[in-house]
Amino acid sequence: MQQPQKIKTFLWYDGKAEEAATFYTSLFDDSRIVEVTRYNDAAPGETGSVMTVVFELAGQQFVALNGGPEFSFTEAISLQVDCDSQEEVDTLWEKLTADGGQEVQCGWLKDKYGLSWQIVPRRVLELVGSADPEVSEPATRAMLGMKKLDVAALEDAVRQGSA
Repeated sequence: MQQPQKIKTFLWYDGKAEEAATFYTSLFDDSRIVEVTRYNDAAPGETGSVMTVVFELAGQQFVALNGGPEFSFTEAISLQVDCDSQEEVDTLWEKLTADGGQEVQCGWLKDKYGLSWQIVPRRVLELVGSADPEVSEPATRAMLGMKKLDVAALEDAVRQGSA
């Protein structure tokens, strides 16, 4: 029997926990709704309504709570997605910014529920994190001017910067 995940990210929603979990699990392979718990007569929510949703994204568990309007998400916490390709970046970016999502900067966005995400291609991390300043500096300058990260544009900036 598999050991339960010791630490889970807990996300507070205002009535949309199950909707958000269903949306998120539709975006990633190896994702699913694990469990839905409902408010009972002793709890502060409406009896029978969804209290929490445990869900997995790419094998990582999260808990979504319908906690009410008292708290909302800020950019102080975000989910970073390590992308294999520009195509994966483009697909996730389109889906996560749809229906009221918001593009921010440097690969950051807010989805329609207000949760912040960083959609980052691995190649960008290699360029910006390079020990060679002739690679990292032009890549960083180019990245700072982007919303959705574009690998080809960053590689062009590096080529132009070293030319």
